[in-house]
Amino acid sequence: MLQSCLDAGDVMDRSARLLIVDDDPDIRELTADFLTRHGYTVDVAPDGAAMRRAMATNAYALLVLDVMMPGEDGLTLLRGLDRSAPPAVIIMSVIGEEVDRIVGLEMGADDYIAKPANPRELLARIRSVLRRAAAAAPEPGVRQTAVVRPWQHFHGWRLDPIARQLLDPDEVVINLSDGEFRLLMTFVDHPRRVLTRDFLLDHARGPTAEHFDRAIDVQVSRLRRKLARSDGRGGDELIRTVRNEGYMFAADVAQR
Repeated sequence: MLQSCLDAGDVMDRSARLLIVDDDPDIRELTADFLTRHGYTVDVAPDGAAMRRAMATNAYALLVLDVMMPGEDGLTLLRGLDRSAPPAVIIMSVIGEEVDRIVGLEMGADDYIAKPANPRELLARIRSVLRRAAAAAPEPGVRQTAVVRPWQHFHGWRLDPIARQLLDPDEVVINLSDGEFRLLMTFVDHPRRVLTRDFLLDHARGPTAEHFDRAIDVQVSRLRRKLARSDGRGGDELIRTVRNEGYMFAADVAQR
C-alpha cells in the first residue's frame, strides 16, 4: 500500500491535472493524497466508465492507469485512447507481469511502474513523463509548420513516417503497433549498424524506460514476423541478431 509523505524541497507544479484509475480505493486515495501534497490537481476513477466521464469533463496531463482491474482492464482502456494526443499514460502492473508491461508500452504507454509502487518513484516517473511532454509541445504563439519527411524504402518495402504506414513489396498495408513502428523507425534511421539493446530501448521507448533485454527481444521477434514475405524471405534477413552485441538492420535505406 502506498504511504503518504511530503518533501518540502519538491518543486510544485500546479498546472498539471492527473487522473488515477484504479479499482482499489485505498491505493486510489493514498496516491491522490500523496500527489496532491506535491502540487498536482488529482482526480480518481474506479473503472473505465468513470475514467471516460472524467476525461469528458476535464483536460488531463497524465493518467496513472492500473492494468489489473475487473471488467475493462487497463490495457483495454489504453487501447481506446488516442495516443497521438494528451494525456500521457503511466501504467501500473503487478511485479512479475512482464507481458503486461511489454504490451502496454507497445500500445503507446509513456512509462510503467510495478505495483505495489513506491510513491516517490511514481512521483519521479510522473515528473519525467511530463517534462518530456512539455519539451515536445510547441511554444505558445509559435506557428507550427508541417513536417514533411520522405518515405523510407528498403528491399521493396515502403515506410511512411508521417502516416505511420508500412507497405510490403506487393503494396499490402502491414499493421504495426505503436511500439513496432517506433522500433522499425529506429532501425531504418540507423541501417547496417549494430544497435545494442540499450540503444534500442532508449530510441524506441525513451530514455526513462526501464531497461530489460526481454522487452526488446520480444518486440524484435514480433517485428520480424511482420516483415516476413510469402516467398520465404523472412524478417530475420532484414533484422539480424549480432551475438553478444544486439541487432542490425541489414538493408540499404533510400528516402524519396
